[in-house]
Amino acid sequence: MQNFSIQIDIDALKDIQDSIKWYNSQLDGLGLRFSKQVILQINSLKKNPHRFSVRYADIRCMLIKKFPFLVHFSIDDTKHIIQVYAIFHTSRNPTIWTKRLYKI
Repeated sequence: MQNFSIQIDIDALKDIQDSIKWYNSQLDGLGLRFSKQVILQINSLKKNPHRFSVRYADIRCMLIKKFPFLVHFSIDDTKHIIQVYAIFHTSRNPTIWTKRLYKI
């Protein structure tokens, strides 16, 4: 089985940066713990991204362990690419992120 490559949308990177800033404002070093967990889990998608079910139109979600965030991503099986669109807090209204998706 071929590993997938990962592409992270610029908006998803901004989601991570904003969350790191917020967590660091709550507790010094917490932002670093958040970013390490997000990176670890996104990289874990390379081996078996299909273990997460489709939630929206071809979009799958993965819960970040220890943090209330979902990684929203799609899989291109022909090119072996995982596209990450958003990293959103689970309490946020999902229509915010779907508006971003349909902008693409």
